[in-house]
Amino acid sequence: MNCNRKALVVGIDYYDAGCHLRGCVNDAKRMQSVLSRNEDGSVNFAVKTMLASDKTTRITRRQLKDAVEKLFSDDSEVALLYVASHGYVDSTGGYLVTSDVGAGDEGLSMDDVLNLANNSPAKSRVIILDCCHAGKMGNVANLQNSAILNEGVTILAGSTAEQNADEYGGFGVYTSLLIDALNGAAANLVGDVTPGSAYALIDQTLGPWEQRPVFKTNVKNFVSLRKAKSPLEMNELRQLTKLFPNPDYDYPLDPSYEPLSDCPKQENMEKFRVLQHFNRVNLVVPFGESADRNHMYFAAIDSKSCRLTALGKHYWNLVNKGHI
Repeated sequence: MNCNRKALVVGIDYYDAGCHLRGCVNDAKRMQSVLSRNEDGSVNFAVKTMLASDKTTRITRRQLKDAVEKLFSDDSEVALLYVASHGYVDSTGGYLVTSDVGAGDEGLSMDDVLNLANNSPAKSRVIILDCCHAGKMGNVANLQNSAILNEGVTILAGSTAEQNADEYGGFGVYTSLLIDALNGAAANLVGDVTPGSAYALIDQTLGPWEQRPVFKTNVKNFVSLRKAKSPLEMNELRQLTKLFPNPDYDYPLDPSYEPLSDCPKQENMEKFRVLQHFNRVNLVVPFGESADRNHMYFAAIDSKSCRLTALGKHYWNLVNKGHI
């Protein structure tokens, strides 16, 4: 187990006072599965799950608080909290509603969770909430709802402080999108899914009239939540600086690069295969062709060139600095 990356995953469907939910336990199970291992099968997070599906598995406020305290108690590399449940707000703040909900005792205070995360010795603390009013997390009531996050804390919330969180087909809408992101939809070219890239994907997917995700962070560097499959092999990506001696270089092509030409050369065809892979992920574009012939094939046949895109220059610099 990777003890340096810990995750507490909580799903609460059952409530003593009724108003049961259907999708929170399902979402927590899916989140546990996707967080436990990276796409290549390697261990990602050491995950503890708490699932309240009926009266026998109910989760009380005390139990949830104890578990959150334990999660944030040591100096792990990453401590991640995921909660799918009812959410509640009143004049005193926001609450993660637990199974023992009662009048005047709605559950675990979001302020308490934030204090535990803020004071944790863990290097990175990530809080993910899929509940109504989730965006209230981080807004401190006695400070006019200003958000105060210590360095290393990130909050991903499925809805604003004023909104409900939607379910569809027995699953949370927000969690479904987040799982898609973790499965690779939000991965960069080295396969890392970060809180920022996951939020950007969900933000683009949910329209302005739907529930709006909320992202709050105070970090110097984004942590990787999961390693997905990279669209490029690392040894290919590192060829950026070999094929392009500087980021503004125009790489000259000719028919010998194209296998279907009359004069293909094996060495050039191998380079062209890599350049075409770069083109598919928007690192490289053909240059000097007319609009109707703007394709790598024609760039080679017509003896034109290709050059790095802005994204290509970014990854060229990462390779050049030895960061990849």
